[in-house]
Amino acid sequence: MALDFPNIDPVAIAIGPLAVRWYALAYVAGFLLGWQYCLHLVGLGKEGDRPNKTDIDDYLPWAILGVILGGRIGYVLFYQSGLYLHHPLEIFKLWHGGMSYHGGVIGVVTSLLIYARARKINVFRLADLASCAAPIGIFFGRITNFINGELFGRVTDVSWGVVFPHGGSLPRHPSQIYESLMEGLALFTILALLAHRKEIR
Repeated sequence: MALDFPNIDPVAIAIGPLAVRWYALAYVAGFLLGWQYCLHLVGLGKEGDRPNKTDIDDYLPWAILGVILGGRIGYVLFYQSGLYLHHPLEIFKLWHGGMSYHGGVIGVVTSLLIYARARKINVFRLADLASCAAPIGIFFGRITNFINGELFGRVTDVSWGVVFPHGGSLPRHPSQIYESLMEGLALFTILALLAHRKEIR
C-alpha cells in the first residue's frame, strides 16, 4: 500500500500574471528566520564580542547573494551545462527554477570568507552562526521539494512510500521529508543545544 501524492499547487499565491511559488517563500522564510536566529545567538555573547548584531545585519545581503548566485551557477555547471551552453539567456531566468544545493553551499561559504576578511571578523565564529541557522533553510527547502514532487528517493515497499507524479507508477521513499526532519529539525535542535552552552560558546 502506498500514499497518494498530495498534489499541492507549486504556486502559493497568484495575482493576475504574478505568481509566487512555495519555493520562493521557502527562501524568504529561511533567510528571515535564519537572520533573526543569528541575532538571538549573538545576543547570548558578551558585549563587545564580534560578530555583533550590526555585523549580522550587514552580512545578510552577502548571504542571500552567495546562496542565489552559487545555487544558480552550480545548477548551470553541474546539471544543465549543455542546455545553457546553447541557450545562455536562460541562465538569468530564475523564475523557471533550477538551483543547486551544493552550489548554494559553495556560494555562501565564499561570501562568508570574503565578508569576514573585509570586516576583520573571526571567520570561525561567523561560520558557527551561519551553521546554526542553515538547518532552518534546509527544512523549508526540502518541504518545498516535496510539494514540487522532486528529489524523491528510491522505489520502496514501506507503507509510507509515495507515488510521485514524475517518479513512475511505483511508490518511492519521500526522502525530502526525511531530510527536512533530520537535516532540518533534528540538526537545528542539536546545534541549538550546543550553541546555548556557555562552555562551548
